[in-house]
Amino acid sequence: MSPENIIIELIEKIPPLQHPRQDALPIRGSRLEGWLPDDDDEARQVLRDLDARGLAMCSRIAPGDEEQMAEAIRMSRLQQELGLEVGVHASRAMYGFFNGDESTAHVAADGSLFFDDTFGSRKMGCPFRLDHRKDDIKQQFRSFLDAYQEAGIEIDFLYLDWEIDGPIEWNGAWEHSKRCTVCREHIPDIDNFDAFQTALREIRCDLQRECCVEVVQQYYPEALIGNYSVYPHNGIRYWYDYYEKLPPGAPFIQDQRAKYRPWYHEFGPAGYTFANPVVYTWYATWSWYPEWDNDDYRWFYNLLKVGTNAGQHTPQTVPLITWVHWHTTAPPADAEPVPQMSEWAYQELLWHLYLRGSDGLMMWCRPEETTKEIALMQEVLDGMLEYRGFIGDGKPVVFHVPNDPGTVVSALQRGDRLLVRRTDFTDNPAPVERRIAGRRVTIPRADGQCQIIDLTTCPPID
Repeated sequence: MSPENIIIELIEKIPPLQHPRQDALPIRGSRLEGWLPDDDDEARQVLRDLDARGLAMCSRIAPGDEEQMAEAIRMSRLQQELGLEVGVHASRAMYGFFNGDESTAHVAADGSLFFDDTFGSRKMGCPFRLDHRKDDIKQQFRSFLDAYQEAGIEIDFLYLDWEIDGPIEWNGAWEHSKRCTVCREHIPDIDNFDAFQTALREIRCDLQRECCVEVVQQYYPEALIGNYSVYPHNGIRYWYDYYEKLPPGAPFIQDQRAKYRPWYHEFGPAGYTFANPVVYTWYATWSWYPEWDNDDYRWFYNLLKVGTNAGQHTPQTVPLITWVHWHTTAPPADAEPVPQMSEWAYQELLWHLYLRGSDGLMMWCRPEETTKEIALMQEVLDGMLEYRGFIGDGKPVVFHVPNDPGTVVSALQRGDRLLVRRTDFTDNPAPVERRIAGRRVTIPRADGQCQIIDLTTCPPID
């Protein structure tokens, strides 16, 4: 589907929100970018129609592409005229530190240069030979920030999807760095994976902060700035991106067939102002949990662990915007099909993400999946807006993820009231109890519904 047809279909098939969004965050997505009608009046109407549905467009930034930059400036200008949030997708400004130049290569003991080819087409080199690339990347940001400032446009929201570039510790990176004289000089304990990971992630944080965040904040100090997969957490990552493999000898935590990895605390040092976790139905996830016959819970369990990890550790003062995807994500071309997560379980997951700290949602999908993906998300957003007072102001107070299919409870507390969602993966009809805020809270089964519970009616815990 073309970008034009995607946007037109969304407006035709997805109804406007029934509850006012006010200042709640809109849904953003990979397919909500890059196209508006040529006529300004028609373009304004498209932006209004999307906003009425809780959807927000982002301008796609392409430094050096004058035509695309003109389109980005136009979209942002129209958004500002309409009083809508101005959002930009600036990934292309952040690429590429590893540009294939020999000055970024690893250096062998005999002085020869080599690259790491285990990340696909990008030539990944030495993480300690990137300082000279900073000025070029900073200028890529300044090139469009200058244009926005000259046009009198305020950027409210800027996100990156900066992934396969810069220092990364997975795939063959560790083995290649062990062969590199520069890496060995900078990481004396390079045979210790923790030391290797820490050294690379420290550099990666510096690159993001210096070349993106600090530059953007010189122009727009109040802008929300974030990068795909960078968020506060508990030191563990429960998922793998499509290009990531655990290297031999690296540590992990076993859970059935899942291998959870130690993860560096990147969010604070990178300087981002919104957290951006990734809750995707990666193809391998379903096969990680063979002990369970419940297909939905084999998805739900891992996805809720990821969302809970971010929600539990992100301060309420930091907006938490979660990437989501429902269709099975990135199956290999010759892969055996696996049961897809049901629509019911996915929407229940979205409810629990909101009730565990997510302030907003983003989505990636293939073009043909867009309308279905957004329809599922928008229904939950609209339902959540019925309880608008709890979004943002409510404090998440339940973070337990059951180790077997059973009853999942999430809740936001606002004063003496709880907004509670109970989801059952068994036929248990009985009420369940949770200890919340020093009270014993009884939660009856209420499929597909939220409940508001007055804490003052619940008995205190001795």
